[in-house]
Amino acid sequence: MQPTGSGFSVLIISSGRDAHLANTVRGIGRSTRLPAEIVVCYLNQPDAVPPRSGVPLRVVHVSSGPGDPLPLGAGRNAAAAAARSRTLVFLDVDCIPAPAMFEHLLADLARSGGLVMAAPRYLAADADVQAWVADGDESVLLHGSVPHHARAALAPVPGEPALSSQDYALFWSLGFAVHRDTFARIGGFDESFAGYGGEDTDFAFTARRKAVPLAFSAATMFHQHHGVHRPPLQHLDSIVVNAAAFRRKWGSWPMTGWLEAFARDGYVRWDRDGEELRLLRRPDPAELAAVRVDAPY
Repeated sequence: MQPTGSGFSVLIISSGRDAHLANTVRGIGRSTRLPAEIVVCYLNQPDAVPPRSGVPLRVVHVSSGPGDPLPLGAGRNAAAAAARSRTLVFLDVDCIPAPAMFEHLLADLARSGGLVMAAPRYLAADADVQAWVADGDESVLLHGSVPHHARAALAPVPGEPALSSQDYALFWSLGFAVHRDTFARIGGFDESFAGYGGEDTDFAFTARRKAVPLAFSAATMFHQHHGVHRPPLQHLDSIVVNAAAFRRKWGSWPMTGWLEAFARDGYVRWDRDGEELRLLRRPDPAELAAVRVDAPY
């Protein structure tokens, strides 16, 4: 189907995150600028029932084999292929858009072109999301969230235009806008990266190679809380595989902080200045539990 109109499509991939997805869709419906549609791509969830939405919502499905990593890149590409608009906004299933997020993000895209990333704020475990569900008061989410400490300086002051950047390694796919023809020029997400780790940076590095500009917007989104692992040992296998693939493709290592932690604790053997990255052992349940923290990010 040919893309039509001057509207935009919001694209979400989801796997077993139904409660968060419902809040994200609710937030989309409360936006000052509504999309023409929401496209949800369910990963390995063939019987999923989509949440109720006042915005037209369509569903596509992508599945991987039993025991295989989640096909994140394939899911994003499938959502983009199904979208009917010329402008695409990729939104993480955990991210509730602020009411004016799309309005600000798309204004910055019109000025900057290329890739324009929104600014995430992270909700604490005790943030009263249900109060926001009841009355839509954005201040509840603002007061219950914090910016990411490593990325707070990326976004401009609210109300100011997006900031251009040459640091493509800082790109995340949590929430970003791009025109369909630019997404096609980049080639979409490389589907050979399977599971968690590296696929965002690979996409951004390809954009840099294609001379696609990158900018960071003050457009705000609220990342819903879930427990995290530091380091992310639950994704050890896919991080090792994807990091090695990234090194072969780009000549540099991604996710170096995580690889350092894995090597320090004896999970991998890693030659930072060479080519070797080898899985030595996997964590046991006690080790996984020990690195799980209840923090915003």
